[in-house]
Amino acid sequence: MADPASYRPAPGSVPAQPGVYRFRDPEGRVLYVGKAKSLRARLANYFQDERGLSPRIRQMVYTASRVEWVVVGSEVEALTLEYSWIKEFEPRFNVVFRDNKSYPYLAISLSEEFPRVWITREKHRPGTRYFGPYTKVWAIRETLDNILTAFPMRSCTKGQFNQAQRAGRPCLFGYIGKCTAPCVGRIGPEQHRETALQIIDFLEGDTSGIIRERKKEMMDAAGAEEFERAARLRDEVSALETAGERNVVVFDENLDADIFGLEADELEASVQVFFVRGGRIRGQRGWVTEQVGGMANGEIVAELLLQVYGAQDYDAVDPARAESKAIDDRKHTRTDAIPSQIWLPELPSDVSQIENWLRQRRGDRPVHLKVPQRGNKAQLSQTVHENAVQALQRHKLARASDLTVRSQALEELREGLELDRAPLRIECYDISHTQGHQQVGSMVVFEDGLSKKADYRHFIVRGPEGNGVPDDTAAMDEVLRRRLSRLVQGAAGDDAGGAEDEPAEDQLEGSGQVSGAPRRFAYRPDLLVVDGGLPQVNAAQRVVDELDADVRVIGLAKRLEEVWVPGDVFPVIFPRTSPALRLLQQLRDESHRFAITFHRKKRGQAMTRSVLDQIAGLGPAKQKALLKHFGSVSKIRAASIDDLMEAPGIGPALAATISQALHTPKE
Repeated sequence: MADPASYRPAPGSVPAQPGVYRFRDPEGRVLYVGKAKSLRARLANYFQDERGLSPRIRQMVYTASRVEWVVVGSEVEALTLEYSWIKEFEPRFNVVFRDNKSYPYLAISLSEEFPRVWITREKHRPGTRYFGPYTKVWAIRETLDNILTAFPMRSCTKGQFNQAQRAGRPCLFGYIGKCTAPCVGRIGPEQHRETALQIIDFLEGDTSGIIRERKKEMMDAAGAEEFERAARLRDEVSALETAGERNVVVFDENLDADIFGLEADELEASVQVFFVRGGRIRGQRGWVTEQVGGMANGEIVAELLLQVYGAQDYDAVDPARAESKAIDDRKHTRTDAIPSQIWLPELPSDVSQIENWLRQRRGDRPVHLKVPQRGNKAQLSQTVHENAVQALQRHKLARASDLTVRSQALEELREGLELDRAPLRIECYDISHTQGHQQVGSMVVFEDGLSKKADYRHFIVRGPEGNGVPDDTAAMDEVLRRRLSRLVQGAAGDDAGGAEDEPAEDQLEGSGQVSGAPRRFAYRPDLLVVDGGLPQVNAAQRVVDELDADVRVIGLAKRLEEVWVPGDVFPVIFPRTSPALRLLQQLRDESHRFAITFHRKKRGQAMTRSVLDQIAGLGPAKQKALLKHFGSVSKIRAASIDDLMEAPGIGPALAATISQALHTPKE
């Protein structure tokens, strides 16, 4: 039996997102399938003290040799995928979902005089609309309960309906407001059918309009102090939001498709494939390939299709052998056969040639390459892409956590850059902006080859006049001066005074600490890395020389992954598979991510600001009252002082201030 500690994933490598996980034995057989709202929290439970595990789970974790997971978009999707995989793999340690039943549907009988809504597993009949399938009876019952809260209509059987007609008394649902009681004549056939059609529109259309309308009615009722009606509308909104939650893992149509997700950097590409057969995800496969530098995504996709579908195990030439039947009784193409549709993140340049080749491989049956653009298919494609991103991150983290590889990378940097010692502390800088606006910089720190997020820093680029700087080189100059000046002055002794150089907006990632925290720039870096070529490196070196900081500077040019050293005419070229180059790339990518995240935050804050924010004495509540009263800033600007005073909370003095501020020309 395997020790669970031998295959326990690093906590940082497991995403804190909804997903489905599988434990496998040394032969690759699936032992257990489970779902989680947070994969990180759920998987941690399996590797606790064995005395806290049930006997069944304890036996499972000691029998397994590895655990793998797939990220999905919501808990509903996780539930659906868990159901499909338990049906598909029949894991020995799962004790649920083994009823071997078909999927339940929500049905609406439009062929009756008074349409009825109910839950069924029966085959589809004419005159009835079916929605689903749903993965568990309790889930579909909850959906039906939510729908009846917002759209009361008949859900009883024909016998119950006839009995209520004879008795002249409705059932319980008629009394609690979940049925309009057509059995006793409270509503006519036309009105009742209209309610049924509204439910159909809600289930198959865009739910946002209906929900938005109910929310507006709720706010109006609350404003009119009709609190009971507002509470009822609030419950209806909540019910509609729950009922309208999309499930992109299960498709109603008999769909056969392979869905590819791709995430690539300069050296590697992560590929994920979901095999959808008969409208269900029947399998999943993923791998990371190397040496893709310089290739566009379309080129990578073309190579991928040729390698995947050119393999001998794709036996789709014989159509008679290409069909299979799953445990849910839905006929579908086998997962090792070429399907009729292949969804890709990007189409290759030679689409027609590849489709013709796949057609021949599939036994002269058509194969269509598509890029989903909208709806559930696009959402599922995004889910597959998210899994490719997670897989590449796990691959990089596993490689970075290897002590031997890290040591080799640092030693290669020492030799290639002719350093006195291996650079144990490396800082990397990047600049982000939108056409010169909201300029920000980032500093990320790696110590001993691993990221040290507690030392990450943000910088707001101000420039001499406080309005930013003209280009990235000037922005990098300012960022490095602010960082290296602290280093030269003696960061350990001056940390308490660092706040005036870095505003409170510059924060540490994850920790929530603000600028001026202890040990701000306490350690001298062995190496500074800037994103760019020789001009950026020389500009950074000028700052180092002027401040006499005694720090080595290099630059990493993205196009050819060249390492530039100040003053050298030719760059240092590391092999494409070099651990040193991978470490520098990881630094560069992390600094870019950190910078662009902060830039987007600043840009979002700037976009939400209003000219009203600059008026003294006009707080958020009064701004809201003004906008509600007039409708827009332009109408407020056109209003007179007397008109402004008609808005709630606006007195004569504040109205005069507002009018003067909005009519004063800007410099």
